[in-house]
Amino acid sequence: MANITEGRGSCVAPFLELSRFPSKEGYQPGRFCAPVPSRGGSIECCLPCPVTSWIYSDNFETLPKVSNWLNVTGMVCTASLLVSFFVLPIERTSRHYLNVCFIVAVCILQLGFIIPLGAQPEQCHDAITPNDMISDLTCAFSGACLLAGGFAAISWGFLRSLSIHLQICWQVVPGRKFFWSSLLAGWGLPILFGSVALARTGVSYRFGDTCHINHDKALQDYWGPLLAFATVSTILQFATLGYCIRVYIRALFKDDGRSQSSSGLPSHNGSVKTVTAKQAYRRVQKAIAVQWRGIVVVVIIIVNVIFLAVVFVSMDNTEQAVMQNFGRAEPWLSCLVLNKGDKNMCLDKVKGLTTSESTVMAVLILMSLNGIWTLLFLGRASMIPGWIDLIRTRFARKHDFVSVDARRLSTNARPYEMMTSPPHSEYAPKTPEAVVTSPSIDGDTLAVLSSQTPKEYSFTRDAKYVSPTMSFSTPRPPSSGRYHGREWDPINTYARPWSPNTGKGGMI
Repeated sequence: MANITEGRGSCVAPFLELSRFPSKEGYQPGRFCAPVPSRGGSIECCLPCPVTSWIYSDNFETLPKVSNWLNVTGMVCTASLLVSFFVLPIERTSRHYLNVCFIVAVCILQLGFIIPLGAQPEQCHDAITPNDMISDLTCAFSGACLLAGGFAAISWGFLRSLSIHLQICWQVVPGRKFFWSSLLAGWGLPILFGSVALARTGVSYRFGDTCHINHDKALQDYWGPLLAFATVSTILQFATLGYCIRVYIRALFKDDGRSQSSSGLPSHNGSVKTVTAKQAYRRVQKAIAVQWRGIVVVVIIIVNVIFLAVVFVSMDNTEQAVMQNFGRAEPWLSCLVLNKGDKNMCLDKVKGLTTSESTVMAVLILMSLNGIWTLLFLGRASMIPGWIDLIRTRFARKHDFVSVDARRLSTNARPYEMMTSPPHSEYAPKTPEAVVTSPSIDGDTLAVLSSQTPKEYSFTRDAKYVSPTMSFSTPRPPSSGRYHGREWDPINTYARPWSPNTGKGGMI
């Protein structure tokens, strides 16, 4: 960084002369310079970089770091949730591709705040110029993750809102076409609008170590489409909520009308309407019971992103108004000159020239809590016993089974253990005795038997098999006769014979 004393030139403290910094690198529109009259003519004097160190208090420098570390905590939450989705069975997690993709989008958004923690980038290219995505690689990666992750979170929030709206309000279950369309839109749109924003608008260090989108063309290239999808998603959420309230009220009034009816039995039409209202209410109740966690976390993140967009758009408009009319900033700039660069004496005069410090703090903190909200609402208590079962089945030792009675009735348990090697003779099991003992054969008898043929010394006699009359278990040769190949006798089976003359059963 250039020497500040040498760069002051003809400007008074704390300003630096623009002509002393001829470099064209860095984000040139990020300089805060104003023409100052002098004896030799008008000269351009600029505030030292970063500008946020002059318009906010000293505590503001620690706020972005706190936000980044909160995003680390959120990343741990979302990463553990993704691992649980991929490792544990679906009965434990109730995972869905809309939830998984939404969590991945939140992770990408958090990377934009985590990358600067490891890289420790330099915010300023020189004494008056902030770095941008061209002059600093860390700025390019952090800004790209922030733009793509924010738009992806809004896109998947919109797709989830659309899916719930179709299921509850229109009784349409999204199928395979919706799945592939969601993947294409959920990841294609963030890549498209993020690339356009980086190419046409760019990112730079505006406050903190994370690069944010520049104000030039940001509204039409990025914030406009982002706010459009967020608005449609919010409308779908409120439409679904209104339908649920309508179904509940309708079912409530139908139940009251039936209970106040004077007749003992309701009419046919009223009975059908009451059942329909109750069925619709039960269907909506089941859908809300399953989806309420996802609805809440989507609404929270959409509100956070909308808040971020509104704050940045207002910040851009304020900065543009000040740059076009330096007369609004003259009291503050004069105060800095009179107090020799002591910004704490002039913080009260900077109000109205930029977004308040409390608003910026609220935006950063809310964006940092997205990962924690995701774990609280999309995580389930059943995941804890699921992990316990997984660890037990994977890492627990498999013990051999030993009977409890054997332990209790025997003083030595070794004879009852399952052993792979041959047992010792002392503990060898006893061979069971035969129930029937065959007669012993001496040597002479064995010689006589061996000289005979197998048929002669067979100990069994041949038995002729007599087939029962009604048995069909053995094959019989086909019989030829007047019964046309029938293998049974009508007389023996008490069946009525068939007459060839009449074609009916009867006597021949």
